[in-house]
Amino acid sequence: MKSTVVSTAAAPQAIGPYSQAISTEQFVFLSGQIPLDPTTGELVTDEIEVQTRRVLQNMQAVLAEAGSSLAQVVKTTVFLKDLSDFAAMNTVYAEFFSTNPPARSTVQVAALPKGSRVEIEAIALK
Repeated sequence: MKSTVVSTAAAPQAIGPYSQAISTEQFVFLSGQIPLDPTTGELVTDEIEVQTRRVLQNMQAVLAEAGSSLAQVVKTTVFLKDLSDFAAMNTVYAEFFSTNPPARSTVQVAALPKGSRVEIEAIALK
């Protein structure tokens, strides 16, 4: 199975030794996205709704570069610093996945890179 590194300036660059995504003939595997502004590389505001929206916009950009879209996402994992943010995150998430939402796991973690409150990773079809 041949794989290709996916990279786009329309989403934040990786902050470590990993790719924004890896594309195969059938799938796109997105690394976890945190709410970094792709232009400045800085974390957006601390509000969970704004952070979630930025993460999903970053995911859209990477998926588009890979020849896919949010409509093709089959599985996501959401990492929250605090599960009390679940309802607010879920409201924004539902805006992006309003029809046939993907399978999803949501877990609370002790900390996320750069002090983020949310990180989302995904697997999509091509």
